[in-house]
Amino acid sequence: MLKLQIVTLPIRLLAVDIDGTLLNPEFQISPADLAALRRAHTKGVEIILVTGRRHTFALPIAQQLAFDLWMISSNGAITRSLTGETFHRDLLPADTCRKLCAAMREFRGNTVITFDSESHGAIVLEHMNELNASIQRWLEKNMQYIDFVIPIERSLTTDPVQAMFCGSIERMHRALATLASSGLDEVITVLRTEYPVRDLCMIDVLNQGCSKGHAVERWAHHRGVPREEVMAIGDNYNDIEMLAFAGVPFIMGNASEELRRNGWAVTLPNDQNGVAAAIEQVLGRSRVGA
Repeated sequence: MLKLQIVTLPIRLLAVDIDGTLLNPEFQISPADLAALRRAHTKGVEIILVTGRRHTFALPIAQQLAFDLWMISSNGAITRSLTGETFHRDLLPADTCRKLCAAMREFRGNTVITFDSESHGAIVLEHMNELNASIQRWLEKNMQYIDFVIPIERSLTTDPVQAMFCGSIERMHRALATLASSGLDEVITVLRTEYPVRDLCMIDVLNQGCSKGHAVERWAHHRGVPREEVMAIGDNYNDIEMLAFAGVPFIMGNASEELRRNGWAVTLPNDQNGVAAAIEQVLGRSRVGA
């Protein structure tokens, strides 16, 4: 008689950040990382991409995986399938955003407001004079969605997804200090992403309680997956809540020393197939039983 063998996986849900994690320094998914994600999917692990990018800007990355999946975009504000089905939206109230713009007047040239739209006006700014140097590639790829509105508050005819401030690390640290004294801390969430090699810092301001971590927790609950069976891989400050929720957290070898102090497992850097290495380490623990 044939003996039935059942493989018990240590994880059921894998949440993967995109920039600095899944993408290498050339902004590509390595063949090894791609193969590892496909193997995990074939074994029954649900893959969900979790990114600070807008859904539309992340879509071409997700499509390269060549299997159906959901994405959490805009740092947790939107959870949507590749076909456009929306599971959850957490928008920033327009009135809160108006107060934010007033408090951050000094950084108006660094301000970007995004809306849950796939057309011109999905991204709004006053001008690109202070943004070109820091996020030129992003601006070029999103040009069809950008509208220029002066003052930027005039664009707030509906609730945006978020406000974003982009610039050099030094300038954005000053912006963080201004945000801290704005009196808005009880109605907003402030998330930071830094790339020291590019001297780039992005500050995302979302609705209170909105983050990658809350979105992954919501999705895991929806799927009936306990946190012990959730794995997360990230590299930056905006991944902290997601990594803290996951029962199996990994940070990339290219992550900052500050993130390493949390005691999370460290995989290889994003230029050495770090995602594949983490997946192999965890799925190698799979147990076979009768």
